[in-house]
Amino acid sequence: MFERYIKIKRMHYLYIIYSEKRGSYYSGQTKDVKNRLSKHNRGHSLATKNGIPWVLRKVVEFETKSEAIKAENWLKRMKSKKVIERVIRGKIDMREVIAD
Repeated sequence: MFERYIKIKRMHYLYIIYSEKRGSYYSGQTKDVKNRLSKHNRGHSLATKNGIPWVLRKVVEFETKSEAIKAENWLKRMKSKKVIERVIRGKIDMREVIAD
């Protein structure tokens, strides 16, 4: 009964996927990680089309889209496989990175 009055807050996510074929990672942000990964694996993105299949390696949850975009942009600016792997292992907390 009360469900229609409750505003469900959808989280935003930073995701990191890996292509064994390319030996590389790709990061992005989305509201729906499962759907986005499916799109990558169906060739809907030019940036990832030649790396199919992609495997999900890390998901970080954010309350806002702007936080997820900020985290994605920071990670892409690093241009470092080592940094990405540290994020995957939990050695770098992306929530702390964007808090600065």
